[in-house]
Amino acid sequence: MNAFTQHAAALAAATDAVPQADPRAGYLEHRDRIDAAIAAVLAGGAYVLGEEVEAFEREFAAYVGVAHGVGVANGTDALSLALRGLGVGPGDRVATVSHTAVATAAAIAAIGAEPVLVDVDAVRGTMDPAQLEATLAATRVAAVVVVHLYGQPADLGAIVPIVRAHGASLVEDCAQAHGATLDGRRVGRFGDAAAFSFYPTKNLGSFGDGGMVTTDDAALAARVAALRQYGWGRERVSASQGVNSRLHELQAAILRVRLRVLDVDNARRAKIAAGYLEAFAGLPIGLPPRIEGCGHAWHQFVVRTEDRAALRAALDAEGVRTAIHYPVPVHRQSAFAGAATGPGGLSRTERLADTVLSLPMFPQLPDASVERVVDAMRRAVGQPR
Repeated sequence: MNAFTQHAAALAAATDAVPQADPRAGYLEHRDRIDAAIAAVLAGGAYVLGEEVEAFEREFAAYVGVAHGVGVANGTDALSLALRGLGVGPGDRVATVSHTAVATAAAIAAIGAEPVLVDVDAVRGTMDPAQLEATLAATRVAAVVVVHLYGQPADLGAIVPIVRAHGASLVEDCAQAHGATLDGRRVGRFGDAAAFSFYPTKNLGSFGDGGMVTTDDAALAARVAALRQYGWGRERVSASQGVNSRLHELQAAILRVRLRVLDVDNARRAKIAAGYLEAFAGLPIGLPPRIEGCGHAWHQFVVRTEDRAALRAALDAEGVRTAIHYPVPVHRQSAFAGAATGPGGLSRTERLADTVLSLPMFPQLPDASVERVVDAMRRAVGQPR
C-alpha cells in the first residue's frame, strides 16, 4: 500500500466522508519526487528568484504556448501586475465579471482601477460577449479581464474581436484553468497577458501561494519582472514604483514536479467528470455544458439546483462534502457594493450565485468515491439506481 492509498484509507476511516477537495493527496502521490526537489533547493542555498524559478518560468510558458512567464507571489498579484504592465492604473476602468472569486475584483482595485461588472452567459457561466459589447459601447475601459471559471474556457472567439475593436487590453484570468484548451490551444495565450494562480487546490498547485504572468510580449514581460521586485532595473535602482511579489524557489521546485503530471491529472479529472455527466444525465439538476472546441480543465464540477440547501444537506448526510463557488457575487459584497455594472444588469450572475454547487473533484479521488457521490446524488433527487 503506497502513501496515497494509505492516506485515502485513513481519511475514509477517520471521517467516513468523501472530501470536496484534498490537496494533501497530490503531495502523497508524488511524495518522493517532491521531497527530493525541496531537498535540492534547501541544499543549494539560493532561495529567491534562482534557477528553479527561472526554469519553471520557461517550462510553464512553453506549456501554455507563449514566449514568456514571470513568476510572482500569488494569482492576485499576477492579475494586478499584468494590468500595471499594460499601463492600467488609478482612474482607469476594467471590465470583468461578478461571478468569480473576489480576488479578480480585488486585483483591479489594488492598482487603483475601477471594476465594471459584466453579466455572464446562460450556458458557460462566463463573460457574455453580447453584454461585454454593450458595456464597452457605453463605457470606456482600459482593459478587460476575462475569467475561465471552474476550468471552462470563456467564449474568446467572440470576446477577443470585441475587445480589439474597442482598443482595450485583454487579460485572461486563468487561475482555475491550467491546461484548459480552446480550439486545441491552451488558454493563457489569447490575450495580451494571462494570470495564473498556483494555490494548493488548483489543478497545478503549490504548497502555499504562487502565481505567474504569461505573455508573448517581451517588453511587457520585462515590465512585469521589474514591477514584481520594487521596479528595479540595473544595480537595484527603482525605475518605477514596484512591489515585492516573488515566486519562492521552493514553490517553483514543487511546481516543476507537478507540471510534469498536470496533463495526467487533468485526464483523471476529465474521466471523473465524464462519469458524473453520464450518471446524472436526465436528473433534475443543471450540468456543466459540453461545448465543441472547448477542453474543460475540470477544476470544479459544478451543478445547478433550485433548492441548493436541501441538496447539499442530503449529500452531506451521506458523507459527500460539497462547496459553493461562489455564494456571494462580487457586486453583493460590501467592499464592491458601489461597483459599476454593464447596461444589461447582472441577473444571470445572481441566479448562478443562488444555484451552483461544487461536487467532489480532484485527481486522486478513487473510483469507489466517485460511485458513492453518484449514488448519493441520485438518492438525493429521488432517482436511485
